[in-house]
Amino acid sequence: MAEAHQAVAFQFTITPEGIDLQLSYQALNQIYLSGVRSWKKRVSRMKNRVIKGVYPASPSSWLFVAIAILATMYMQSDPSMGLISKIQQHLPLRYTCGLHMSLSAQGQTMLSALVFSTLLWLSLILTLRLCLKLLLSYHRWMFELHGKVSNTTKVWSLLRLFSRRKPLLYSYQTSLPHLPVPAIKDTLSRYLESVRPLLTDQELKRMTDLANDFESTLGNRLQRYLKLKALWATNYVSDWWEEYIYLRGRGPIMVNSNYYGMDFLYVTPTTVQAARAGNTITALLLYRRKVNKEELTPSRVPGTDIPLCAAQCERMFNTTRTPGAETDVLQHWLDSDFVVVYHRGRYFRLWVYRGGRLLSPRELEHQIQSILDDPSPPFPGEEKLGALTAGDRCPWAQMRKQFFSSGVNRRSLDAIERAAFFVTLDDEEQGMKGDDPAGNLDRYAKSLLHGKCYDRWFDKSFSIVIYKNGKNGLNAEHSWADAPTVAHLWEYTLATDAFHLGYTQDGHCKGEVERSLPPPQRLAWDIPPEAQVCRSLAVAQALAADVDCHVFPFREFGKGRIKKCRVSPDAFIQISLQLAHYRDRGGFCLTYEASMTRLFREGRTETVRSCSSESCTFVKAIIDTLKQEGKTQKDISERLGCSQSAVSRHLSGKSVAESAAQPEEKPGEPGCEMKLMVTFVSSQVADDGYGVSYIIVGEDMINFHVSSKYSCSETDSRRFGVQLRKALQDIMALLSGDPKGSSKGSAQVQPK
Repeated sequence: MAEAHQAVAFQFTITPEGIDLQLSYQALNQIYLSGVRSWKKRVSRMKNRVIKGVYPASPSSWLFVAIAILATMYMQSDPSMGLISKIQQHLPLRYTCGLHMSLSAQGQTMLSALVFSTLLWLSLILTLRLCLKLLLSYHRWMFELHGKVSNTTKVWSLLRLFSRRKPLLYSYQTSLPHLPVPAIKDTLSRYLESVRPLLTDQELKRMTDLANDFESTLGNRLQRYLKLKALWATNYVSDWWEEYIYLRGRGPIMVNSNYYGMDFLYVTPTTVQAARAGNTITALLLYRRKVNKEELTPSRVPGTDIPLCAAQCERMFNTTRTPGAETDVLQHWLDSDFVVVYHRGRYFRLWVYRGGRLLSPRELEHQIQSILDDPSPPFPGEEKLGALTAGDRCPWAQMRKQFFSSGVNRRSLDAIERAAFFVTLDDEEQGMKGDDPAGNLDRYAKSLLHGKCYDRWFDKSFSIVIYKNGKNGLNAEHSWADAPTVAHLWEYTLATDAFHLGYTQDGHCKGEVERSLPPPQRLAWDIPPEAQVCRSLAVAQALAADVDCHVFPFREFGKGRIKKCRVSPDAFIQISLQLAHYRDRGGFCLTYEASMTRLFREGRTETVRSCSSESCTFVKAIIDTLKQEGKTQKDISERLGCSQSAVSRHLSGKSVAESAAQPEEKPGEPGCEMKLMVTFVSSQVADDGYGVSYIIVGEDMINFHVSSKYSCSETDSRRFGVQLRKALQDIMALLSGDPKGSSKGSAQVQPK
């Protein structure tokens, strides 16, 4: 109860002698400092609103315009062409409030000139913002061939002029174009093209008839609805995508939706668990400070000055997905002064600010260590409470309404949901270690994905996991943002932890400790019978046990060598995945690759269908070439040249802006089930398919994450990993002019 007494600023007692008033000056000082911090944040928000409102100009540019106008008038010239005189005639320059006050003629002229300067300045800002929006609405630059740039694109390159002044995080938001509604005819045509290599002639004819019937009936009517929505909505599809794809899902979000991020593979900055937690928490809170102050530079298309939408950053911290009977709700709070820490079945509230200042990494390490040293056991039913967030959503919503709507449970749950983020101090060791680094890496990935199914709070926007040996990782909820946003956060965190904050020689955080810090507050629970917790845990454990996860770093070559072959690294990897799947399953399948639509305001992701007629032809050509011995390199180049360029064009950022009304989402139609999912999230969308994510690390390494289900006898993540390695090596050998260097026996096709 020590922290409770410290939180009381004053207390009084009525005695026979009168009222005995006792003030806690230390507590009052903490209240004062916290208030100062709160007001600083308000002032910062107001200042940022002004700066964003006038971008790409600056507030100080008003002074420049005003001085220019006044200087021109001083030289006996009227830059307003009579407008200043008209403004002077209509301004109420005389006031009577008991006293008669009026400005001199010179003062009236100066005030009118300032009003004209302000109006001129606002007009210039509107003109600049309109020009910026027009420039950002131009997208033909991405289809220009190297060395053949059109005049329109050359004019469009003036966009660089608007990027010379450093923007705030959200400066471009109102200038980004709205996502256009594609023509229904084009969408259906591209859909039919994507399923063409997967269907027989009879199946393709039936699908074509269905598409034509859909276009002439329901499709056109739904198209009008979408166009109507696009007229007034910021983005015609993102809110529906969030609602119906994520929040209305009633199954577990663990594994199915949540995804993970790993620590450095080969380096662990410290093996002290509390120290790694201290630095990681500090780095995350420093990132939050940058987001709140909008000091982050907006993300851009690599190699260009074109900004991407930053709307997803708004709900990064202090956000929780709360369950409902029919749909979940994303709740976001403007600020939070604490995080919630889970350790050995117990929950703690850890305050991260003291007197308006952020605790130092060493102080956070001290607080974390006190949690690790706390011997108290969990309250009855507390240990596995997190399983409610891992199971089905409806039972969790019912339990939340019935047992967590009031009292001590409500207060403790409220602390978790309002926390900046969630922290798990895991009592296991993970990472590439021991005599089986490959197997341990797979177990490390599974641990981050689902843990013990009750030691993560899967509803939080993200949770960080700190292992006993100092390894860390991240588990993120998907509905509020897509993986690239979280990836940027995690890259900043790892870099700040290792290279900016650092550690002492004995592995502890740097800095000093204020010994008067109140200890972390243990959250109390009055948990009802654990029947529903056990049922949710059983559902989650069955789901987790079925995940076949394989992670491997590919170090034979990376994007550096791929680019020397004059091929896009993404196109190279995509065709390698197609070849690997063909060898693994003896055929092709509909393939999903996620692409960003953040060139548009509030854009999220779109589907790239990387399995096409051209890619299938290319894969078969590779198989035939590897089967035939004695082929010259000239023959190989001539045979693969055309299909390679077609594949490159198909994989070079083309995506279909699909409307909500498409026949492809109907279950049971031939050839329409996604069996190969290539994305930032390593989870498959079909029970008999694969989920593959990859990260290009530097010039010489690519990390792959492959997942499938143990319950499917036709898939095996490690087997697919072997085929993927072979495919990468074979295609590189062909493109680099060394077909003999391809992997032996890799051209064999396994039967279905």
